[in-house]
Amino acid sequence: MAVRRVRAGEKPSAVIRSYGFCRTTIYRWLRAAAAGGERAVRARKATGRPPVLTPKQLEQVRRWINGKDPRQYGFDFGLWTRQVVRALIAQRFGVHLGVTTVGRLLAQLGITPQKPLRRAYERDPVAIARWQRETFPALRRRAKRRGAAIFFLDEAGVRSDAPLGRTWGLRGQTPVVPTSGRRQAVNAISALTARGAFWYRTYTGRLNAPTFEAFLRAFLRGRRQHVLLVLDRHPAHIAKRIARFVQAQRGRLELHFLPGYAPDLNPDEFVWNHLRQKGVTKTPLRHDESLHERVERDLAAIKARPALVRSFFQADSVAYILD
Repeated sequence: MAVRRVRAGEKPSAVIRSYGFCRTTIYRWLRAAAAGGERAVRARKATGRPPVLTPKQLEQVRRWINGKDPRQYGFDFGLWTRQVVRALIAQRFGVHLGVTTVGRLLAQLGITPQKPLRRAYERDPVAIARWQRETFPALRRRAKRRGAAIFFLDEAGVRSDAPLGRTWGLRGQTPVVPTSGRRQAVNAISALTARGAFWYRTYTGRLNAPTFEAFLRAFLRGRRQHVLLVLDRHPAHIAKRIARFVQAQRGRLELHFLPGYAPDLNPDEFVWNHLRQKGVTKTPLRHDESLHERVERDLAAIKARPALVRSFFQADSVAYILD
């Protein structure tokens, strides 16, 4: 606009006063416009430093990280860090980058630091896929024909000395949080359905076949509907004593076992996650408070909220149940 006004007959000094910029600036613009036209003075984004990796190389970095493990590339560490990515780029492309630059590249690729989920090496992907696509759909059809309910069952332990989270403190001075040396522990067993039904019991000691049989008797007490119970292969679950008990129920109860090393297929896992994240961990026990009573209250609160129970079936790993 300044160049056009000068070309229209205004004095450069008047245009300078009008816009309030440096005197030498307008003469530089006028010289550029005289040499290359108005296109030469159009605002344009600075090119900045040229990219260190080509688009093809960036896509290769994405493929390295997406769904892969650093150990597949010769590293002895199973988590992706900027240092690992930096070393791999230097090894494969001969380009040496700073850690900060690698972080910017990863952000550019839509890759962010995340807390990974643990998965056992012993998992059988074929068995898991068969359970999701064939076994469970057949089980669901069977339940529908028989008018039976499908419950998912699991056990867990809760301790009063859960790992501490983070707290605020002065830089360089690690805060000290007084805790009680008296540790409490309680075990719990629960079962739930996709419709929001929830059953639970708490106990102390180890789970064995007699204890599990007692739980099954309590679970079936007063229950008229046939039950298809989905659970893992805990030694107490597959004991001969339990098989005899189930056989004596004459079809009232069936046990169906999940694939090995696949706890994420059981929505009851999310009950324990919720209990630990919203219960004792977030609201520590008061002085002389009973952990057993606290867990009982927390489980009773879950039972009173069928919508919360149904929400445990919304995770991706258990989406197959509702498909």
